[in-house]
Order: sequence, then structure tokens, then C-alpha cells
Amino acid sequence: MALTIRTLTDEDYPEFGRVVEEAFLADPDDSDHDLERPLFDLGRVHGMFDGAEMVGSAAVVGREMTVPGGPVPVATVTSVGVKPGHRRRGVLGGLMRAQLHGLHEQGREAFAALWASEATIYGRYGYGLAAQFSDLRLTRGAAFHPGVDVGTDRVREVPREEAMPVIRALYDRVAPTRTGFLSRTDAEWAYHLADGEKHRGGLTRYRYALHPNGYAVYRVRHARGDLGPAHELNVREITAADDRAFAALYRYLLDVDLVAELRYFTGSGDPVLHLLANPRLARRVDRDSLWVRLVDLDRALVQRRYLSDVDVVLDVTDGLCPWNADRWRFTVKSGEAAVRRVADEPDVVLDVAALGAAFLGGTRLTSLAAAQHVRERTPGAVRALSHAFLGDVEPHCPEVF
Repeated sequence: MALTIRTLTDEDYPEFGRVVEEAFLADPDDSDHDLERPLFDLGRVHGMFDGAEMVGSAAVVGREMTVPGGPVPVATVTSVGVKPGHRRRGVLGGLMRAQLHGLHEQGREAFAALWASEATIYGRYGYGLAAQFSDLRLTRGAAFHPGVDVGTDRVREVPREEAMPVIRALYDRVAPTRTGFLSRTDAEWAYHLADGEKHRGGLTRYRYALHPNGYAVYRVRHARGDLGPAHELNVREITAADDRAFAALYRYLLDVDLVAELRYFTGSGDPVLHLLANPRLARRVDRDSLWVRLVDLDRALVQRRYLSDVDVVLDVTDGLCPWNADRWRFTVKSGEAAVRRVADEPDVVLDVAALGAAFLGGTRLTSLAAAQHVRERTPGAVRALSHAFLGDVEPHCPEVF
């Protein structure tokens, strides 16, 4: 039977949930319906059908993401999956095409972002690896270098109901200044910090540590060693409005009694490494996090700020979104970009995925050129373009969506 695709309706929601569960090999569970349903506008969810059976899905949730220069609209892509038994039939490719063409036609978000369940999938749909995170482990009590200023404000732990208004206000204050951070609605906060027994994975409930200019949220995994308790302090999020608050929160967490180790899935550029007197006490394994796809190249590139002036002609290939495949003159003056179609000879030849990778300022185009994703036609053009795209900080998204 021929495969068909359409956007979903309210009546499709239960089956949509089952498709995602089966795709990720999870047991059926409707207990989070009230938590998850408010996240989705089903008019922005595509379903692939084999006859009457839904066999694949791909959703967009419209949010704002901070790029170099400030927050802009982003299509966060989530709940992408294909049922076992229906793979290798073009289901995912059809969903990606429908989603990207729909975003182009709607004209709302100029770029999309996602976390990939498997890192080999989304490059073929024009996504580039734009950020990484670190699985960071720190030994309890690790000392800071001499001169670190943690200020005089006390970090205190408070109950969830007291913490949440403070945390949300602090996050709203900080997020517009941190590349990769997302806006959060009431529904997104509820989902992000869901704390039922099923969400804990064998850890304790969340604990909330507040500083006047920051906060930390963490759980504890209980363990015991030969000398007594040797718990793992598992950080969910540290957000600080200034450097002293950042240092004070880390100092607090590193000094919690009965703990052997702090673990935190943090940004690859987390400056805690440079707070430490002995940076070898930070054991890190880096992994891919955000993948970015430019939906409308000309609209996306002018939404962010750039580090330096540049004037180059880009020859861009894009097999899925033909409106991007062209030669474009990309000009930056005083941080602001202009993009227009031209017939001039190119200075740089690249795929749209390379521009997505560089979009948040964390992936160097010079590195992509060394990896043969970018080709230089005019000497020095890649270096100048790469420098312009750099951000002041490494991008980081503190939540998986």
C-alpha cells in the first residue's frame, strides 16, 4: 500500500504517542499525557501513514533560541521516529522533506534545531553539528585556583514551590544572553523539571540551590564505598547571571557532604575547567548536542550578529530545499549581514549543512574545510568567513527536546 503523509489532528494524538514509544523501543505509557500534550500543536506534527496505520512522525515546536546577538524564532524538531518494521522504506526522508518544505511555506522560523538519537541520521537532511556537550565528572572538594571570588552571598536550598518563581525569573533574565538557550513556557518548565518517581531513574527528587544571581538543580544517586557514603551529585542545571554566582554555585555543589563525585551534562565550553587549581580533576567526554538546519538561508543568516566584516560569494548546495541552492553574496559590516543571490564566481563552495554547523558560532568553518566539507576557491576566503561566524562563547542548550 502506498505511503501517505499529512499533519495530525487531536484525534491522532494517542496514536502519535504510540508511534514515538515504539520508535524509541519504550513501553506504552499514557501517564504523562497531561504533561506532554500541552507541548504540541498537532497542526505542526507530520504523520506518515501506511493505509490507516501511522508508521512515522516528526514534530515542530516553535520556540526562541539565543543566537549570537539575541533570541530569534527557531523550529525545534522533536518526536521524530519510525516504527520498527517500517524502516528503510523512505518514511523518515518523506517526513523530513514535508517538514522542511512546510516550514519554508509558513515562513515563520528561518532555521530548525534538534538533538539526534543517532549522529549519522540528520547530516543527510542538511543538518550540521552546531554544538557539543560534555559528560563532566568532578571529584568532591576539588579546589579552585587562588583568587577565585565566590562573593559573600550565601547559597541556600529551598523547597520546589519556593524555588520555581525565582528560578524562572533568573532563567528569563539569563537565557537571552546565552547562545543555545531556549525560551520556556509553563508547559516546557513543567516537562523540563518533571519530578515524578518515573522521571528520577533511580535518583532522588530534585533539590534546588538558590543564589541571589543564580541557581542549581540537582539529584543524588546513592552509593556506598569502603569508607562510607559515596554518592553521585547529578546536576540538572546551573544558571548564573554573573561570574561570582557561577563560582559560588559550583563551590557549593562541590562541597556537599557524603558525595564522592559531581556529574553534569554541561556545555563543552563550561569554564569550570579554568576555575580548578587542578584541571585534571575535570574528566570530560564530549558528545554531539545541537544539530542546526537553515530552512531559508537568506532569512536565517541575517538574524544573528557576526564577529568581523567579510564579503564573499558562497556557492551553496542543498539537495532537500532547492530554494537555498544558489550562489549568494554574503556581506558583513559592523556585525550585520546582508545576503543576496548573484551570478558571480564563488569564493567558497559548501553544503547548507556546513552553514548550519557554523550558525551558532561554535563550529569553525576552517575545521570543516580541513574535514573536506568546505572548499575554498579564493585564497583566504574560508579563514575570513570562519572568523566572522565565531561566537563569543561556545553554544550550549541545557535541555534535550
